Amino acid sequence: MHSSILEDSPNARINKTILDRYLTLPLEENIVQATYVWIDGTGEDLRCKDRTLDFIPSSPKELPVWNYDGSSCYQAEGSNSDTYLYPVAIYKDPFRRGNNILVMCDTYKFDGTPTATNKRKSCLEVVNKCIDEEPWFGIEQEYTFLDFDGYPLGWPKNGFPGPQGPYYCGVGANKVYARDIVDAHYRACLYAGVKVSGTNAEVMPAQWEFQVGPCLGISIGDDLWMSRFLLHRISEEFGIVATLDPKPMPGDWNGAGAHTNVSTKVMREDGGIREIEKAVAKLSKCHDRHIRAYDPKQGQDNARRLTGKHETSSINDFSAGVANRGCSIRIPRGVNDDGKGYFEDRRPSSNCDPYSVVEAILRTICLDE
Repeated sequence: MHSSILEDSPNARINKTILDRYLTLPLEENIVQATYVWIDGTGEDLRCKDRTLDFIPSSPKELPVWNYDGSSCYQAEGSNSDTYLYPVAIYKDPFRRGNNILVMCDTYKFDGTPTATNKRKSCLEVVNKCIDEEPWFGIEQEYTFLDFDGYPLGWPKNGFPGPQGPYYCGVGANKVYARDIVDAHYRACLYAGVKVSGTNAEVMPAQWEFQVGPCLGISIGDDLWMSRFLLHRISEEFGIVATLDPKPMPGDWNGAGAHTNVSTKVMREDGGIREIEKAVAKLSKCHDRHIRAYDPKQGQDNARRLTGKHETSSINDFSAGVANRGCSIRIPRGVNDDGKGYFEDRRPSSNCDPYSVVEAILRTICLDE
């Protein structure tokens, strides 16, 4: 880790041990600090604010609707700025612990309609239409650590590290950077109740991945967004930036995706490979629509990443294959051998909205739209 980060990052300079004196102060048993978390108008960034509750909630429906200044989050005009937070999922708070909670929220405008970046509402409507098919999702979230100056963490300031090759799943100080944050994030997700299933160092130095799932339906979106919040929040304490940019470094370096693994009940049963092949055929006819749904800029971000190089397919063409990481859709070798399982859609970008991804996939493979 470059030593200047401790000099340049205000967060890293703060003595973290002082906070412990206050976090250990006793509170009445029924007092809960609730952190409401929501997606802002960029469709990528998260915001949060805290409130005190005088009861311990057991369901999001028990939590009060709240509001915030939408004009400061790119979601409203200053003359009519109140925007509303509707709780949809509760997680345990790994920072304050105890009965304190993190709350994932939907956002709504003053007239009760969803904000432009509230993709959850329409996703949930589609999921409910398909719930009898028991759609499971697992998303491989790639991301990159940046020093406080915006350059990849651990990279030479006036040059580049050695070529890609030794970094993927690497071990050693000359191959991986900031494993402390990765382990802290992994543990925090498990404590919070996010269904995180693993993590590994990725192909580009300073790039990592964690996996969320398998999750049924809408919960993959809730869990992935909360895991992203935890990633940014923990990185904040270390004075390091975690970016979800799908191509943080131009040139001969891997980009970052959110490969999405998908199955339905019949795909997981004996002979399910035939259902997987049917789904792939349906996806092949809707490539352009999916590309628009797979990053927040309707394909512009993915155009930097999906070049046909660095383990990606071309953004312009649909392709599928067994064990081929250069395809749009990959059928794992084990799935092909077993004749059942799941498929991997490798097109979603690292900064995708998982609600949009899930909705697009289910509309195509389950609703035949």
